[in-house]
Formats: sequence, C-alpha cells, structure tokens
Amino acid sequence: QVQPVESGGGSVQAGGSLRLSCVASRISFSSSSVGWFRQAPGKEREEVGWIDSYSNIRYAEFVKGRFTISEDKAANTLYLQMNNLQAEDTAIYYCGATGPGTYCGSRCSPDNINYWGQGTQVTVSS
Repeated sequence: QVQPVESGGGSVQAGGSLRLSCVASRISFSSSSVGWFRQAPGKEREEVGWIDSYSNIRYAEFVKGRFTISEDKAANTLYLQMNNLQAEDTAIYYCGATGPGTYCGSRCSPDNINYWGQGTQVTVSS
C-alpha cells in the first residue's frame, strides 16, 4: 500500500517548535512531488510546502520563513520543521505525494495529490 506515514505532532505553546516527519517508503521522491498540507477545523485543506518538479522547495505565503522542509531521499523521509508556531497554525498536518511522473509547480493544490498520509494533529495554544 502506498501511503505516507506522518509523525511528530503534538501540543505546544505559541512561539514553540515542532518537527514533523513523513516516511513514504513506496514513493520515489525523484518521480513525484512530495509535500506538507494542513487542514484546520472548518477549513479546506491547503498546501504548506512542497518539492516541485525541479526539486526546489516551495512554501505557502503564510509560512513567512517560520517553517523549513528538508528531505532524506535515502530514507524516503520528508521533514517539516515548524518554528514560532501560532494559534492559527493549529490543524491536522498531512503528508501527500503526487502520482509517479506528475509534479507540482509553483502551486501544489491538494487536488493534485494521489497519496495521503493519515495526518498528525498540531495544536498551538496562546
């Protein structure tokens, strides 16, 4: 089964940090775009950051330098380091990947994602 597995969520105070991990053992990072998404209560799922077709790491505007994506291709693992978390960052965070041979560009709509992890909850209290 091709399904990424996320871990690392939790509860933190505003200004705190968390590091999320996504293991995508059956997804080739060179043949797909892999990224992080989130869904807050009552809102649509949105992109947080992703790796595009040129292997560039891109971020949504709201990240504003607070979050950093890194990857370990040998381990098929994607990370999301989140610093200076705010209450509005509270959401379920998902790892997602496009299908083989398809990629994200300057945007990475959740509609483009073929494989989703189960999500990990991030709660930030002010």
